[in-house]
This record gives sequence, structure tokens and C-alpha cells, in this order.
Amino acid sequence: MIFSPSSLLPDVIIIEPDLNADDRGYFMETYHEETFTGGGIAVRFVQDNQSMSILGTLRGLHYQIKQPQGKLVRVLSGEIFDVNVDIRRSSPTFGKWSGIILSAQNKKMVYIPPNFAHGFCVLTDTAEVLYKCTDFYKPDYERAIRWNDPDLAIDWPVKEPVLSKKDAHCPFLKDAELPE
Repeated sequence: MIFSPSSLLPDVIIIEPDLNADDRGYFMETYHEETFTGGGIAVRFVQDNQSMSILGTLRGLHYQIKQPQGKLVRVLSGEIFDVNVDIRRSSPTFGKWSGIILSAQNKKMVYIPPNFAHGFCVLTDTAEVLYKCTDFYKPDYERAIRWNDPDLAIDWPVKEPVLSKKDAHCPFLKDAELPE
């Protein structure tokens, strides 16, 4: 596996798994604790989540104010533009974002540490996304930042996304309740 820090947010790590392919298909290891620890991701995953979304859907930018979750994100089918935003007030990269195309084809994964907001938009007819989390989901602690916050200026490849009611009306970063 190749572990590379994001060029914009070095705490975000992009993972390219080794692929063993032949005429029958392929095999790849998507998680191995010792390998990940050696690659700079020494965390314990406690929950897996999977979503399926249609073309143009934008989910996010979500985070938890308590029990923040680190996430290892990969795509099982389709393609997404995956975004993370540093919401750690004391960080020199506070309010900065990075994005990456994740797809079933490129098989890349991204590790997003706790106290980053996370979201993605779907670029194919459908996409299935799997993410491992370092803490449990607690609905009472969930918060979100508006996807089109002008201060973040995220260059989403979708201009009129399909949004949940919650994601359409969340606050901008400057007004959001952030983790301690």
C-alpha cells in the first residue's frame, strides 16, 4: 500500500492499495492494522457505514462536536468527489479543504482524521460508499456546515446538487458549533 499525505491538508492521508489482478478479477487488502499503523494511521475503527446515492447527490459537510470520528472512506461502486475540511480552531489549516476523486475503478481510499468535516458528491448514476469510523455515531452530537459556504469556496463539480433538508439549511463555518 502507498500512504500519501494530502498536498493541502497533510493530516489527511490518501491510500492506494496493492492490487493483485488476473483474468479472474482482482484481490486487494483494504485494511490491515499493522500496515496502516506503519503508514501513519494508528487508530481503532469501531463502526462501518455504507451509503448508496444517486447522481448529483451531495452529502455533507458532516462532523460530530463530541466523540469526533476519523473516517477511512472508499467507493465500492461508482465515483464520488470526496471533500474534507479542517475544523480544528487551533490548526494552521483551519477552514481549508481538500478533495479527491474516489471510485470503484481507481480503488483509492482516504483517511480523514477526527475534527474534520466530511462530505461528498456523486459523479456517476449511483455510487456506494463505505467508511470505517474511529468512534460511534451519536445523532445528538452531529453538526454540519453548508456545502456552498463562500468562505470555504469548495470547487464542487456539481452546481445544483440533490440535498437532504438538513444539508440544505445548515450554517456556514463562521456560525457553526465546532468541536472543542
